[in-house]
Amino acid sequence: MKIKVCGLKNDENIRSVAALKPDYMGFIFYKSSPRFASELNSEILKDIPANIGKTAVFVNESAENINKLINLHDFDLIQLHGDETPDFCQSFRTKVKVIKAFGVTTGFDFEQLKYYLNKVDYFLFDTKAETYGGSGKTFDWSVLNEYKLKVPFFLSGGISPDNISEIESIHHPQLYGIDLNSKFEDSPGIKNIRQLEKAFKTVKVIEHELRR
Repeated sequence: MKIKVCGLKNDENIRSVAALKPDYMGFIFYKSSPRFASELNSEILKDIPANIGKTAVFVNESAENINKLINLHDFDLIQLHGDETPDFCQSFRTKVKVIKAFGVTTGFDFEQLKYYLNKVDYFLFDTKAETYGGSGKTFDWSVLNEYKLKVPFFLSGGISPDNISEIESIHHPQLYGIDLNSKFEDSPGIKNIRQLEKAFKTVKVIEHELRR
């Protein structure tokens, strides 16, 4: 199970998280987010090991600005959290891998995702909120049983030190990774390294149990 730590913006904190060796690190380029990476240091990003997928997060951003930031920071993936169309998502796949995020709630229509088949590399399922940027709350993970497509997905939305062990109860073949963000912070954008270390160990235990 892959681990993505998202919402990073502080130089030293970025270095500390990279030292934990997550599979992905996410940087948010949405001005309304308290984790907006407005002054991201390109040199710090260059020091991130190549086997960590650097991910840029956008909400209804222009293709011009997305491409500009991909080129500036040499991102490996982009994560689109807005109303981006399938064709818009696909247009970036010659340069990066694409994650398309959806807010999920009880009764969510997973059928609509079929239009993104062969247009994106991953989905990310977050808790549906009234505004963009996430709510820090979980949704009923049993809803995932209704997802039947073959596109792998990240699980997001309110994963915390208190509930991360419960991910073991999810036995979905397309569960690819988890997204850790606000519940592992000392303040917006500043991750608690000790909490993350414990979370990484918990994920290894879960992986062992799921392989049994």
